[in-house]
Amino acid sequence: MPLTLLVIALSVVAWVWLRNQPASQRKPAMIKLALMAAIGIVVLMAVTGRLHALFALLAFLYPLLRRVLPSLLTGRMAGAGTGDANASSGNQSHVSGDILEMSLDHDSGTMSGKVLKGPMAGRELADLGESEFLELLRYCRAHDEDSARLLESYLDRRFGDSWRADDEASAGAEESEEQANAGGPLTESEALDILGLKPGATQDEIIQAHRRMMQKVHPDRGGSNYLAARINEAKACLLG
Repeated sequence: MPLTLLVIALSVVAWVWLRNQPASQRKPAMIKLALMAAIGIVVLMAVTGRLHALFALLAFLYPLLRRVLPSLLTGRMAGAGTGDANASSGNQSHVSGDILEMSLDHDSGTMSGKVLKGPMAGRELADLGESEFLELLRYCRAHDEDSARLLESYLDRRFGDSWRADDEASAGAEESEEQANAGGPLTESEALDILGLKPGATQDEIIQAHRRMMQKVHPDRGGSNYLAARINEAKACLLG
């Protein structure tokens, strides 16, 4: 009975731990759990004197594992190779302005950013406080509209609309028509970075990357009009 309760408790802890892992880390986490469970079973059977039963089971399954395991490993490696060919920088897309560089993780949908120029150059957006965000936003609006829209997209994704009230109080509510203006035309290299592709990507890879990105940043899904427009522009640039 105590052993049963221990197994149930460990299973609950493992399930909670697995749920708290980022989406991109869940497969490695499941592998770790499986290995830990296998080691635990071996130790338990050794302590209870039943290790011979495990060896008998492995001997019975060995012919099957010998045929199945290589194909599973080959399929896993092939899948990993395909992923590397279709996406760059660990399944991340990059959009840059003159002042900011933003990254979007394809698996988790997490946005991150870094300041390239200005008083806060070299700092990560995740490390900034609220007043610093507003100060950076005013600086971007004064020097680079593309970076301003990137920062607004980041703030919308991270804080929702709550930050805009503070922005209007401290910065004076910029004209929305100015923010609707499109940025400069994309180069092929910039378009590839936005879609997370490498040079030589096929038409099908471009379409698939565009669809995958739009699922992450479309305004109807809580994303950004600006980022959605840049993703559409990147697709048009590469297919045009």
